Amino acid sequence: MYDYTVSSTKSVEELRDALIETVPTVKFGVLWELDLKATLIKKGLDYDKKSLIFEVCSPAKAKALLEHNQAAIYFLPCKVAIYEGEGVTHIGLPLPTTQARLLEDKKLEEMAKEVEDVLIGVIDQIK
Repeated sequence: MYDYTVSSTKSVEELRDALIETVPTVKFGVLWELDLKATLIKKGLDYDKKSLIFEVCSPAKAKALLEHNQAAIYFLPCKVAIYEGEGVTHIGLPLPTTQARLLEDKKLEEMAKEVEDVLIGVIDQIK
């Protein structure tokens, strides 16, 4: 499976606020936020679905991943997306284990699973 995505009855804004509030409780932080709808409109493209992309990271976990295998840099920081689709709000992330598996490093995959479990826990908590 490539991603973990769930539906929510909350709005994009409510999920955004909950994500920003919750990730520090698990020693992660939001490094970056992109409002994709606003960016596309600013570039002259018509796009009407609210879509937010976040990069989140645990400095300690990122350091451990990189010290084990520098190729982990290709999937750091972790991405979380919140978006509207078919009248429903979704929140999800590409699975770090799927990306780590491509590097054929079992230890890295195990380490990525720890990160993945934390972020899935956050998503399940705030959905």
